[in-house]
Amino acid sequence: MNNKTADKLATWAFWLTAGIILLVLALLVGYILYQGLPVLTPQFLFGRSESIRAGGGIGPQLFDSFYLLVLSLALTVPLGVGAAIYLSEYARPGRLLELIRTSTETLASLPSIVAGLFGLLVFVNLTGWGYSLVAGALVLTLLNLPVMVRVSEDALRAVPVSLREASLALGATKWQTIWHVLLPVALPGIVTGGIITAGRALGEAAALLYTAGQSIGALDFHNWDITSPRSPLNPFRPGETMAVHIWKVNTEGKIPDIRRVADGTAAALVLVVLLFNAAVRWLTRRLQRRLQGV
Repeated sequence: MNNKTADKLATWAFWLTAGIILLVLALLVGYILYQGLPVLTPQFLFGRSESIRAGGGIGPQLFDSFYLLVLSLALTVPLGVGAAIYLSEYARPGRLLELIRTSTETLASLPSIVAGLFGLLVFVNLTGWGYSLVAGALVLTLLNLPVMVRVSEDALRAVPVSLREASLALGATKWQTIWHVLLPVALPGIVTGGIITAGRALGEAAALLYTAGQSIGALDFHNWDITSPRSPLNPFRPGETMAVHIWKVNTEGKIPDIRRVADGTAAALVLVVLLFNAAVRWLTRRLQRRLQGV
């Protein structure tokens, strides 16, 4: 076999692999949307869930999913990007750097159920907070931080050295170079890390069962006092995301329309992830053009 034939075969193999992945993804998403889209009425999306009667919705679960996402990203992104800046720009090769990398890689392979039990011990019992959204956000941060650090570090290291040298040669300090040159250029890669962690935050269930809980309580959506137990904005109240709701309905549900609620919740979760990713990509492109003056 000559080189030209081998190159064609390799190209076809790569196209075939990509096609199989896209086909499986399209079938999976298509099946979920085919089963769930007819259920997605305003009453289902914004209505309260039911424990015994049929006809319940997912309004509180939808709110809790977004609120927990915001809480977890507010912790994960600054810590992850800060650690990536240290590792790529300030850390020197040595035992400390090896220890940090080993710890990060070990944390990345931690099963979510183990992280959930750790969160139950530390964030729920040791702190005395009980089942709460903030405990769920902390354990999600624990799970997502390695990915955020690794993706952000790779994005920062991919910035051409010539840009760093040009900035420093013009008299900018190292921090000014990082803030005004490196971060804007690395922004798409950093956003990719944020999208990956957001997807996990929206779809995670096992870790949240032991930290955020499986109940939503009697929420009053007219009460915006963050310290009130009935306020939806109180981070120290228990909460239930859509992923946890799917698990709960399918395992412990007593409602007669289990299949309808599960299909509708799954379709809503998929649409939320797709729309969130598209919106973040659009905002990132606009922000990057503005920062780079394009």
